[in-house]
Amino acid sequence: MAAKRCIQTLLQRNCSQLRRHFSVFNNRRQSFNVHNEEFGQSPQFGILFDIDGVLVRGKRVLNEAVEAFQKLSDGEGHLRVPAVFVTNAGNKLRQAKAKQLTEWLGVKIHPDQVVMSHSPLKMFPQFHDNHVLVSGQGPIKEIAKYLGFTKVTSVEDVRDMFPHLDMVDHQRRAPAGNPNVDIFLPKIEAVVLFGEPVRWETNLQLILDVLITNGQLNQTLDHVPYPNIPVLGCNVDLMWMSEAPRPRLGHGSFMVCLESLYKKITGRDLLYTVLTGKPSQITYHCAENVLSQQAQAMGCTAPLRTLYAIGDNPMTDIYGANLYNQYLMAKSNSRLKVPGHRHTATIRQGVAMSDSHHPIPDIDTNGEDSGHHIINELNSHVCEGEVKMNDVVDDGCSVCMESVLVYTGVHSKPNEVGLLNETTLELDHGHRDFEYNKALIKPSITTQNVLEAIDVIFDRESFK
Repeated sequence: MAAKRCIQTLLQRNCSQLRRHFSVFNNRRQSFNVHNEEFGQSPQFGILFDIDGVLVRGKRVLNEAVEAFQKLSDGEGHLRVPAVFVTNAGNKLRQAKAKQLTEWLGVKIHPDQVVMSHSPLKMFPQFHDNHVLVSGQGPIKEIAKYLGFTKVTSVEDVRDMFPHLDMVDHQRRAPAGNPNVDIFLPKIEAVVLFGEPVRWETNLQLILDVLITNGQLNQTLDHVPYPNIPVLGCNVDLMWMSEAPRPRLGHGSFMVCLESLYKKITGRDLLYTVLTGKPSQITYHCAENVLSQQAQAMGCTAPLRTLYAIGDNPMTDIYGANLYNQYLMAKSNSRLKVPGHRHTATIRQGVAMSDSHHPIPDIDTNGEDSGHHIINELNSHVCEGEVKMNDVVDDGCSVCMESVLVYTGVHSKPNEVGLLNETTLELDHGHRDFEYNKALIKPSITTQNVLEAIDVIFDRESFK
């Protein structure tokens, strides 16, 4: 069980700032070239797509994904339905991911339709001028600077400057260099974990060094400072699906190693200041905003009423969608929003904290008090960090999110479609700071693949 932390408000920013970061279809007709009004129907639903295990397996595009997007498009490469791609991958800029999706699916995907696991970090300017150590692979320094971080050092940079700190690989061992570390490396003020690195042993060792020395590698302290310097983590997936027949270890597995070693060495729990990516609520809120703005850009005549989140991982995709649906229901049931007016809704950054004595309850849709209760529960189980957002003008109608599980990824096919293998749900593959709740990892809809998922959604929405 994760250690309880005091909640400190790190960020209070309104929705106009959120929209500036995430899309934003400001020049709507030019940035998203869809003429939905040419069709007889205006969708009242939007779709969130996971990528790995849903659309692709590694670099192999699933045939069903291509067919699904043929149904979603108008035949000229333009989508007929608001769609956003929400991935826990963190090794690319969203511009590169959008280009990759366009090539894979044969449909023009705009970068503003992509929410990476690290995308919400743009909303934490209080860290942007800190000297941060970044871990992962791919162009992580470029990604960090794109997100707003101005002083960035990678684990590889530290290793290159001070190779004697990395001692696992005997072939790479080097004699100690200049002990006056601070001349070359100013104090590290925060750690950003973008994704799984290539050399786990190097990253584990150097990140632990930074945490235990309070960011000052040239010092030997007589005690380990606590709480630790801020750690911003993206992507808590324990496993993910590639071309291999079985799931591969993901960044969540690396985080388990880091947490276990920190606990073993210090006797304390590693504290995260921020956790982003699925299943955190802030990631889904960003996706909802993108879908709403995209619907307006497409000329949809009615607000979106149902959001379908398609994924292959019960512990991230399904858990996150169901948790966010509880937030949406609670917000509606407790009448936080006044029709025709703006109302400030609180979305906590980070994650639900582990606490077996205070599980997140199911919502009683027949009573208003349960709405207040669930919001209080969600607000009391979080990492440090909060953002207050002014929602768009509301017409008083509620929005819901449906979770859709496909059997082409982490979760293997059951004997019968529609019946989830209950034995696999008994294992808690989620992150330490998300309470295991079996109810939250049960999907609303199950299908064999994304093509069948689109068929089910179109049928439910009477959309052709």
